[in-house]
Amino acid sequence: MSAGPRGYLVDVAVHIGTSGWSYDHWRDVLYPPGLPAGSRLARYTEEFDTVELNASFYRWPRDDTFAGWRDRLPPGFQLSVKAPRGLTHARRLRSPEDWAERIARAWDVLRDRSGAVLVQLHPAQERDDARLDHFLNVVPERVRLALELRHPSWDDPAVYDLLERHRAAYVVMSGAGMPCVLKATSDLVYVRWHGPDDDVLYAGSYTDDDLSWWAQRIAEWTGQGRNVLGYFNNDGHGHAVRNAWTLRRLLGA
Repeated sequence: MSAGPRGYLVDVAVHIGTSGWSYDHWRDVLYPPGLPAGSRLARYTEEFDTVELNASFYRWPRDDTFAGWRDRLPPGFQLSVKAPRGLTHARRLRSPEDWAERIARAWDVLRDRSGAVLVQLHPAQERDDARLDHFLNVVPERVRLALELRHPSWDDPAVYDLLERHRAAYVVMSGAGMPCVLKATSDLVYVRWHGPDDDVLYAGSYTDDDLSWWAQRIAEWTGQGRNVLGYFNNDGHGHAVRNAWTLRRLLGA
């Protein structure tokens, strides 16, 4: 697969994984007894071909750390990286120039192991088209972006048009209190499953019927020639791992 503008993959592909890979409570679910924490990523890549890095939200890794992951990940693996909270929650996308440069540098280090950069806005951040437009202009086109717009004010055709103009992916969300809008704004559809519970985020396990419904949606997107990156964020009790396994099976992976 080759990369086009905004980092898109030319061939249609579906990658399903989890948000993060190292959780103590995944012992006996994904990790065998006694597996050292340093071996968890290698074990994870035996089962999945993508993962969403969440640690970068709290502390942005050094370039050599990204290079280490690139060298440890197998060919075809896609590492998506969550943008830092300093950009998304402290600044709320104001003055993004310095962060855009660091993100682009990490993207270049990851090379063909890069999935997408997840830009999760603060849930209280209301719609601001001008600020979003400026951010999308600042980030180099080669970086594939996925925007998680949690506040309901962003649910507007003009916002989706803005994302389309920049060929940035809208993040389809499933979770308590989140708008589940099945919108595709680019060649990439980015999905985050935060849990089926109506009241609590990151909890519960999706039923097989739930996952069959999502498999049908994914088939529709790929039928339109779109790539799909999807991550389960309901990590408690290993639900994310089991749900990802089931969805991959339903998709014929």
